[in-house]
Amino acid sequence: MLSDLSAEDAKLVTLARAARARTRAAEGAAVRDSDGRTYAACTVGLDTVELTALQLAVAMALASGVKGLEAAAVVTDAESVEVNVVRHFAGANIPVVVALGTGEVRDVVHT
Repeated sequence: MLSDLSAEDAKLVTLARAARARTRAAEGAAVRDSDGRTYAACTVGLDTVELTALQLAVAMALASGVKGLEAAAVVTDAESVEVNVVRHFAGANIPVVVALGTGEVRDVVHT
């Protein structure tokens, strides 16, 4: 449930939902960096480039010079979420909230 999350993690889910809805993409994602800034993205599916929403959100943070991540959220209807991009960049034990398009939290996985 969204209400069970901290306000900052609930904000990540809201940003991820908005990114997904705005583009009608399969997924939306948002990450919060170690300074509290947020980055939201959606799935990219082109003939030559395919990125998950989480991969793009992390890439956007990296492109902005971020040194670390505190948390992430992914909004998807998929059964599982690949969190390796967060683990490779930010290390172990970073929470990734997985929610449905309705905002209902399905799980919180840790890298």
